[in-house]
Amino acid sequence: MTLKIKKLRDGAHIPQNATDGSAGYDLHACIEEPITIEAGQTCKIGTGIAIALPDASCAAFVYARSGLGIKHGIVPANCVGVIDSDYRGEIIVGLINQSSAAFTINPHDRIAQMVIAPVLHPEIEECTELDDTNRGEGGFGSTGVGGART
Repeated sequence: MTLKIKKLRDGAHIPQNATDGSAGYDLHACIEEPITIEAGQTCKIGTGIAIALPDASCAAFVYARSGLGIKHGIVPANCVGVIDSDYRGEIIVGLINQSSAAFTINPHDRIAQMVIAPVLHPEIEECTELDDTNRGEGGFGSTGVGGART
């Protein structure tokens, strides 16, 4: 399987895995000057790259970098970005600052990680009844609060 990556601008970084065991490819900010994200603000950061996924059996998913999220409150504004197999435009990462302090993104900073994963396309069948399960229609918190089952 091959992931084709095209640099759209000078200074763009080809995504790499940080370690042999890394699931995600680091995405870098392809910006000319630092961008400060104020507390509560959302901004779009270009990566300067476009990708061509092998086919519709997979998609790319853009996730937060744990250090930015936990230490600084900088996370993708849409929680997880989905890049469809037929999209050929620039990968843009929407970031939101969930902290109470401004944070500056500098040129070439690692801003997110991209994971390539399989996607299923089952046949859709409308029905009037669904199979029963032990959980049934139990929703939020129905299996226990805080991870402990009661």
